[in-house]
Amino acid sequence: MLVITAVCFLDDDGALLTVRKRGTDRFMLVGGKLEPGETPVQAAVREAHEEVGLRVRPEELVPLGEFDAPAANEAATWVRCTVFTAALEQHPRPLAEIAELRRLPLGAALPEDLAPLLAEHVVPALRRRAAPGGAAPARG
Repeated sequence: MLVITAVCFLDDDGALLTVRKRGTDRFMLVGGKLEPGETPVQAAVREAHEEVGLRVRPEELVPLGEFDAPAANEAATWVRCTVFTAALEQHPRPLAEIAELRRLPLGAALPEDLAPLLAEHVVPALRRRAAPGGAAPARG
C-alpha cells in the first residue's frame, strides 16, 4: 500500500484541476507520496508547488477524506490517500513529471481516463458536498 496525499483544486466554476503524469494515460489529482517524516498537509503543500507551481498554505487545505483505491499507474498496488480541497486562485502550469493539465467539470459525465481513486471516491465525495444540504467544497 502506497501512502499518498492529494489536493482537489477547484476553480470559480467548481471544476476540478486534474493532471496526467508523463508516460501515463490516467488523469489524477495533484499530489504524491509522502517523504519520510512528512505529514499529509506538508506533502500536499510541497507537491502542489513541485507539480503545478501553486503555492498553498496549510490553513487553506480543507480535509475531504482518506480513501483506498487501486493505483492508477502501478500494477497490483493500492494507494491510501489523504485528500484535501483548496480554491484554485492561481494559474497552474505543468512542472516536474506533469505532462498535461485538464479541468474536470464536476457535473459532467466522467471521462474513462481517470484514476480509480478520483472516479470511485473523490468525485462522488465532491458531488455529495455540492448537493443541496451538503457542505460546499472549499473555496479558500
